[in-house]
Amino acid sequence: MSANTLQGGGSRTKSTSRDDFESPDFYQLDELLTDEQKLIRSSMRDFVKQEISPYIEDWCQQATFPEGIVKKFGEMGVFGPTIPSKYGGGGMDYVSYGLIMQEIERGDSGMRSTASVQGSLVMYPIYMLGTEEQKKTYLPKLATGEMLGCFGLTEPDHGSNPAGMTTHFRDMGDHFLLNGSKMWISNAPKADVAVVWAKDENQRIHGLIVERGLEGFTTPETHDKWSLRASCTGELVFDNVKVPKENLLPGKSGLGAPLMCLDSARFGIAWGAIGAAMDCYYSARKYAMERIQFEKPIASFQLVQKKLAEMLTEITKAQLLNWRLAKLMDQNNASTAQISLAKRNNVAVALEIAREARQIHGGMGITGDYPIMRHMMNLESVITYEGTHDIHLLILGNEITGIPAFS
Repeated sequence: MSANTLQGGGSRTKSTSRDDFESPDFYQLDELLTDEQKLIRSSMRDFVKQEISPYIEDWCQQATFPEGIVKKFGEMGVFGPTIPSKYGGGGMDYVSYGLIMQEIERGDSGMRSTASVQGSLVMYPIYMLGTEEQKKTYLPKLATGEMLGCFGLTEPDHGSNPAGMTTHFRDMGDHFLLNGSKMWISNAPKADVAVVWAKDENQRIHGLIVERGLEGFTTPETHDKWSLRASCTGELVFDNVKVPKENLLPGKSGLGAPLMCLDSARFGIAWGAIGAAMDCYYSARKYAMERIQFEKPIASFQLVQKKLAEMLTEITKAQLLNWRLAKLMDQNNASTAQISLAKRNNVAVALEIAREARQIHGGMGITGDYPIMRHMMNLESVITYEGTHDIHLLILGNEITGIPAFS
């Protein structure tokens, strides 16, 4: 590895600003964490400060995905932290998983997307729905970052309504023949393997493991994004792709199978978004203490204090929400609606905090000297993917009333 590039691409130009982030803990949440959980968080925070923060502004300005970060994540145990260690995972609890996502997204949402797709949307379905042979073949390599994966559910004409998907496969005797396309797929352009959801001849949804290199399988990259610019996004296109029959995930079929995976990923988003919110709050507080106007720091003005107080309040509420949700996940007792509430609330809160932090930074808030505008643009994607803000409201509405409003 050269001094100026991450393996596989990505500039290593360092930012001149130093990452001295300290996490807010107004309700002494650390007292609820074990020593091991705090050590995991500390290790990830140090990793982000060393491997992401100094370079992330440059990666985003250049819209470059740093491929070398994948193996670094693997070395840190970021991929599949709740997967049992026999398959290469970390065997951790969900609080630890949440803390890892929080720290990575504090660095950047695109980096967290790379990690959570790999763990929650590729490794998780293979572990939960795959055969023993599939687990042994793919999970260890995904865990180390030797392989990068993606999750193919969303289609050009079917976003919030995945049940309407048109991607399909036919049983050809000795193989399946797969046709269709997927869109807005994180990791797709660089992925070695895709977990793809498609309908069989009976219109039943199944998961298929599709490896790069199969004839007719292409992954065009999505360009000109204003958000998640350090993450690689693309399409999955299947033109008469012959998929080996042993690549079918047999554990569960129907729409509930991919939605089960989304629950795991949405949990990680709920934690990750608050990492971004924390970074915005920390930067705003520090800037307000240092920025002098009218011969005194702007932190002395009532309206600035109001913004900071409201930021801290919402972060604290979200931290407690995340901790309780993680405990329910550890007990295998968290419902889709409970996860949905956390994802919707925490991303909306983080986006509002980013906007308020931008106001405190004034004109400097739009520059790469501070992380605010980058977080804000990233969160505009996070509030849409894996269930839009409005869809999550309707999931909760259905839970409350028993009446589905979106079908």
